[in-house]
Amino acid sequence: MSIKEHPPLHVPVLLNDVLAQLQPQSGENYLDLTAGYGGHARAILERTANYADSCLVDRDEYAHGHLGDIASKGATLMRDDFVSAAKQLVRNGQQFSLILLDLGVSSPQLDNAERGFSFTKSGPLDMRMDRRNDMTARDLVNTLRRDDIVKLLMEYGEEPKRVAQRYATAIVNARPLNTTEELAEAIKHAHVGKWQKTHPATRTFQAFRIAINDEIRQVSEVMPLVPKLLKKGGRVAIISFHSLEDRVVKRYLQEQERAGYEAQLHLVTKKAIAGDTNDVHNPRSRSAKLRVAVKP
Repeated sequence: MSIKEHPPLHVPVLLNDVLAQLQPQSGENYLDLTAGYGGHARAILERTANYADSCLVDRDEYAHGHLGDIASKGATLMRDDFVSAAKQLVRNGQQFSLILLDLGVSSPQLDNAERGFSFTKSGPLDMRMDRRNDMTARDLVNTLRRDDIVKLLMEYGEEPKRVAQRYATAIVNARPLNTTEELAEAIKHAHVGKWQKTHPATRTFQAFRIAINDEIRQVSEVMPLVPKLLKKGGRVAIISFHSLEDRVVKRYLQEQERAGYEAQLHLVTKKAIAGDTNDVHNPRSRSAKLRVAVKP
């Protein structure tokens, strides 16, 4: 599927809450470290009207194919992972009034079978957010030792040890696995007991996706860079979708709260703002958590 054919429709998660918490003002500049298809960015930049001093970052070539309208108004686009981009912006001495991090995989990525993120659509076992990377999920699925798969499923899929062992054995016995459907079927056949809403392969796909895209390390490394990228009084909003990444964000922000006068960030949201569990139009928002902080 070409970039132009890729579905442009994307419902930004927790948009009203992000706007209410960040309170974008006219003239403020904006950094979107995970721009995706620009849903949050368009809403925020409509309020700030400062495109020239704003920057949108994403490592996904498909996302960049749908950000041209924002770039045409003067915003800078960077195709890179958010840690590399953040480091470059820090080196450049750039600071922003508003920063957004919308973590995880986007709905259009899930909807495109060729990307290999979803077990509901048969496609190649890819899962790369940046296709310039050589390693795919297929490489890991077919080459990792059983014990390494067990560790991966426990650490990134948060599966219990016995479940991880059973699924890892099923993966090894079913190899070679080349498609998302084949991996999902291997897990489904290894599953014990009934399941209703949540497919047994959900956490397995999450685990391989996190590993391929180095997601947890990325979040851990970007958090200390955020204060350096914020102007005094600047606000940052971070949306996470599973406990692993949210734990990293929460821990860092809590450490900042305990730092007292030396704190580089102060929490605005003492408790995370949760997504709408009844949102039938955007199921991804059900697991979302929004945390917001300000630079004193």
